[in-house]
Amino acid sequence: MPRYDAPVRDMQFVLHEVLQLQNYSNLPGFAEATPETIDQILEEGAKFAKNVLFPLNAVGDRQGCKRNADASVKTPDGFPDAYKQLVENGWPLLSAHPEMGGQGLPHAVNIAWTEMVSASNMAFGMYPGLTHGAYQALMAGGSDELKAKYGPKMASAEWAGTMNLTEPHCGTDLGLMKTKAVPQGDGTYKITGQKIWISGGEQDLTENIIHLVLARIEGAPEGIKGVSLFVVPKYLVNDDGTLGARNAASCGGLEEKMGIHGNATCVMNYDGATGWLVGDEHKGMRTMFVMMNEARLGVGLQGLSQAEVAYQNALDFAKDRVQGRSLTGTKAPEKPADPIIVHPDVRRMLLEQKAFIEGARAFAYWAAFQGDLEHKSPDEKVREKAGDYMALLTPVVKAYLTHKGYESANLGLQVHGGSGFTREWGLEQIVRDCRITLIYEGTNGVQALDLVGRKLGANGGRAVFSFFAEIDEFVASAEAIPGMEPYLEGLKTARAQLQDGTMWLMQNGMSDFNNAGASSHDYLHLMGLTALAYMWARMAKLSLEKGETKDPFYAAKLATGRYFVERMLPDTAAHLAKVKTGSAAMMAVSEAQF
Repeated sequence: MPRYDAPVRDMQFVLHEVLQLQNYSNLPGFAEATPETIDQILEEGAKFAKNVLFPLNAVGDRQGCKRNADASVKTPDGFPDAYKQLVENGWPLLSAHPEMGGQGLPHAVNIAWTEMVSASNMAFGMYPGLTHGAYQALMAGGSDELKAKYGPKMASAEWAGTMNLTEPHCGTDLGLMKTKAVPQGDGTYKITGQKIWISGGEQDLTENIIHLVLARIEGAPEGIKGVSLFVVPKYLVNDDGTLGARNAASCGGLEEKMGIHGNATCVMNYDGATGWLVGDEHKGMRTMFVMMNEARLGVGLQGLSQAEVAYQNALDFAKDRVQGRSLTGTKAPEKPADPIIVHPDVRRMLLEQKAFIEGARAFAYWAAFQGDLEHKSPDEKVREKAGDYMALLTPVVKAYLTHKGYESANLGLQVHGGSGFTREWGLEQIVRDCRITLIYEGTNGVQALDLVGRKLGANGGRAVFSFFAEIDEFVASAEAIPGMEPYLEGLKTARAQLQDGTMWLMQNGMSDFNNAGASSHDYLHLMGLTALAYMWARMAKLSLEKGETKDPFYAAKLATGRYFVERMLPDTAAHLAKVKTGSAAMMAVSEAQF
């Protein structure tokens, strides 16, 4: 049977030693995030993930969600009780605003908890995850009245939240949407239209669901510049906070999906539903992007988390399964064959997973920490730099971590051989669940286009050049440390290749937009590898300073980092070569030749 144990020691390493959150006690919420408090959160969170959520993972996959005759939805057995425990224990409030009843802890701490939830039960974790994103969007763009009415119960996840963008005829190109909003003269609007692929659009976990819906006000400009955002609750909320009449919003059907069966993916019908404007008219995408960026970081974390649980189970299998003998002689003479972990190709697959996961965890948590700095630092320059990083790296976290996370999940299945292809071992569910991460919240191809087309050249390339400078400063600070040579050489090489690719795109992407489009995928992967190289160099430096002989944890870090540098980082050369080929070969094939 599969298992999941949260990697608490590695999370502690990233939060306490790599990010050193304890050194930022001057920032709001950080003083309360003492190492002791963080450790307690991690330890209790690990228990909840293992004992409450993970046992429901296979249940959710096999039962799925059911739409009833009255358009209500039943989630899998055990989900409502687990959700009740989640809310009663206050887990959604970790990083919520104190004025909304939250603890106000750093997002970098909350992301560790989110990883545990996603790893133990990805479909379940989407319910509170999307609620948190909707809450953040409301806090960013809503009026004081809307915040007061919906904020506290969304912060606690007593009321769920959703994101309604996609329609049957439009996905990425939201300027084509047809859902309309008609002003009623009393501050409300009547919302009419259909949205599809709405995660958690209807469920039996919460007494109310607060839908954030994109719609076009009658007479609005065409295209994306005419889209507004509305709060449309499932039940109207009275002035005293009690629930009133049912709104004209209903689930028209459930999608039959490849994975994440435990999450209700709904077709939502709005038939003159009452809604309230969030922010300014025709500026809906500005506020919705708050939720979309939050969701994109969360999806990147899903890729990492599914890789983690796949790795844990692949490692267990490789240590237990005996097959053949080692190429260099018997390693387990007391057994009829050696455990498959002795075989180089099995080790390759396990180390590909391990090196990616540990580097990606540091990268994802570091990115979340930039969000904390952007919103909480008193230093304007620090806020600017952190904001630049968030804009630049969000598409990289989303696309690179999901692409490699899915590859890692597949490697975990491959280690299992034929057993992995069967349901009982759990790996086939992980692979199916993980596959969606490359698609939703903007496909990975769209993320790459966003990186190259919008984020790279913003403010004259200020963000990427700041990233180069930070790497250079780190290299200079670590060059005198014995043992750092391989990690720094790998980082310097990757950084130089990333700069080469950046300059090529800046020179050739604008003259022919197809060059930018054709090179975007490989450029994003080049940046992802460079970011992980930076994280691995930082982790190696810490491990060397701690003394690898004193704690086997640090020795394992250095060994895993060495594998990353020698076996995975050289892929940067191939990505750079493909970036610099541009679009010529790609566009030379006519449509008829496909």
